[in-house]
Amino acid sequence: MRRWSEVPVLRRVEPFVVAILLAVLVAALLPAGGSVATGFSWGTTIGVGVLFFVYGARMAPAEAVAGLRNWRLQGAVAATTFLLFPLLGLVLSFAVGGVLDDGLVAGVLFLAALPSTVQSCVVFTAMARGNVPGAVVSATVSNLAGIGLTPLLAALLLGSSGAGPDAGAVGRILLQLLAPFLLGLVAGRWIGDWLRAHKRRLTLLDRGVIVAVVYAAFSRGVRQGVWAEVGAGEVVVVLACAAVFLAVVLAVTWWAPRLWGANRADRVTIAFCGSNKSLATGLPMATVLFDPHVVGLVALPVILYHPLQITVCSFLAGRLGRPPLLQG
Repeated sequence: MRRWSEVPVLRRVEPFVVAILLAVLVAALLPAGGSVATGFSWGTTIGVGVLFFVYGARMAPAEAVAGLRNWRLQGAVAATTFLLFPLLGLVLSFAVGGVLDDGLVAGVLFLAALPSTVQSCVVFTAMARGNVPGAVVSATVSNLAGIGLTPLLAALLLGSSGAGPDAGAVGRILLQLLAPFLLGLVAGRWIGDWLRAHKRRLTLLDRGVIVAVVYAAFSRGVRQGVWAEVGAGEVVVVLACAAVFLAVVLAVTWWAPRLWGANRADRVTIAFCGSNKSLATGLPMATVLFDPHVVGLVALPVILYHPLQITVCSFLAGRLGRPPLLQG
């Protein structure tokens, strides 16, 4: 039986989750203010731009084109990520609207609009002996589409809510996220191979920027007194929403593909790519889309969903990877 310490994704992700939680704790005790807060604001803005530049430069176009041929798999993942999740988010937002702060409700809806992860869902798919090339393409396409679709979905889901994206969000997306990403795509011709060869080292950049974004967002919330309004009960409700998201989507993505005769490998890929949400894309994007005074609240559901999806999907991938379950 595989022990928890032998699950590769847990060895990689657990320190990252710990770093995020520590960033939240430090922000609660020592929030950045004055010139330090200004420095973090500029630093995270530049860091997010560099992050999306690297995302673009690291893409392998030939691999993406080959994987897109499995249109049923790609369509199922896209429909789950950008249709099923948002619809479920709307249902949950109505259910908890009278219990949660508007900023937390916005965070639940924003979580529903996010694209899939890249690294985690591919690792889960490989562990469970699924369609790995299909997972790579699904995750890549999801993140590319998310740059345009996530802001649009967030605006549609949140409507006229005061916690929604403000009027300048489109311009900031174009300037801070899409422009660096497109520049990265162009530069990938010369530096793409090097970036892909040093992917593990560059993971430190991803992690560092995200931890800095978490610290800056939560520091701002502490300084403005936002967290004094969030009780333990609300955190429990947000966790419950995250659990409902994950349980419903995993069930639908595992059983629904049987309707068109999808093989087991594709069902594994659809389940993991469809149920995972990207913290790496979500937190930087939240800082661009939302007013500073609600970013901390909006980020909380995304932060809580991440360790939940890692824990549950690691367990499922380990079980699906065992020989007795290969015919399931």
